[in-house]
Amino acid sequence: MNIVYYLNKLILKYWGLETAASGSILAPWVPTREELIPYIMLLAKPKPGDIMYDLGCGDGRVVVEAALRGAKAVCVELNKELVERAKERAKKSGVIDRITFINDDFFNVNLEDATIVYMYLLTSVNRMLKPKLERELRLGARVITLDFEIPGWRPLHITRVSLGYRDATLYYYVKGVSDLHEIR
Repeated sequence: MNIVYYLNKLILKYWGLETAASGSILAPWVPTREELIPYIMLLAKPKPGDIMYDLGCGDGRVVVEAALRGAKAVCVELNKELVERAKERAKKSGVIDRITFINDDFFNVNLEDATIVYMYLLTSVNRMLKPKLERELRLGARVITLDFEIPGWRPLHITRVSLGYRDATLYYYVKGVSDLHEIR
């Protein structure tokens, strides 16, 4: 292998663009826009008793908001630097005790206790995650994705939000409903 290959791998690892398990690129970190968080919370409806997972949580902005609304939250992020930023955000917001931070590949994290899952991942990653969601999520678990659908699942609701320069699309799914009659 040449030096360019190793330099690329090093850069990708630094920016958190590869998974621990496979070493392949899944998705870059693009933060959820702050102005979308109220819409996400409107769909997710996090409340005491809920456990909201953010797969690829980045700086923790979504899980912090869920924790502020009474839910417990789980921030799953591969990039250590982003996990530290998420912890700092949670401390400043006074909800550090309501959030579990997991520095790992989300394919390695069990989702059985999740009542809500949020994902801002590419459609190809959502496709790879679909069997895990179908296997591990309980009936009635809510899944919200930003801009990218879960192929084969039927969203119960689609919300489009104008950001001025582009429209963002939120997809709302419920395990046991959205996944029953797969779209082919």
